[in-house]
Amino acid sequence: MMNNQKVRALLSKDLDAENYDVSKQGLFFPKHGIQVSGEYIDRINGGEWNRTPNLITKEGMIHVLNIALGSKAKASGYYLSLFSGATAPSDNWTAANYASVANEIVSLTEGYTNPTRPQFVTTDATDQKYIDNFASTARVVMATTSQLNVTGTALLTSAVRGGTTGVLLSATKYAAARTFQDGDTYDIGYRFSVTS
Repeated sequence: MMNNQKVRALLSKDLDAENYDVSKQGLFFPKHGIQVSGEYIDRINGGEWNRTPNLITKEGMIHVLNIALGSKAKASGYYLSLFSGATAPSDNWTAANYASVANEIVSLTEGYTNPTRPQFVTTDATDQKYIDNFASTARVVMATTSQLNVTGTALLTSAVRGGTTGVLLSATKYAAARTFQDGDTYDIGYRFSVTS
């Protein structure tokens, strides 16, 4: 059995050499038979939950490997972000370019009322192969003078709306935009899975 350092080195090498496949299910490392994936759930005003697979960025995967199997310290928090852009997430999206390429929603009057990105709060994984906040999803209250369209969600290590520091772990663009009226509530959850 390989030790953590060896696994980290092998997967990091594959990431750097782009020896992985990106699909709707996530990242697949064919040499090692490891699948890394995630999905967002969301609902408006307590309605039915929607599920949307995500794209885990290269920056995000390196972050996860360095924390789980390397020597990097865990981020002080993880935060969900909403965006309104038309561009689909790409593997090369980072925290530095996310706000501009995704058109992150940063307005408190034409967006949501939280002064920061809502926190992603999880419970530790036990016997499952995932970690999520489905038991306690993040909730935001929308503010708009007419209506607001949200085209996707992302997970970052910075709470600053429009910030360009930290790490962008994942992002997804919805198949259809979510349309909000003033005062609507929006619940957002995320699950990160690793299978072999």
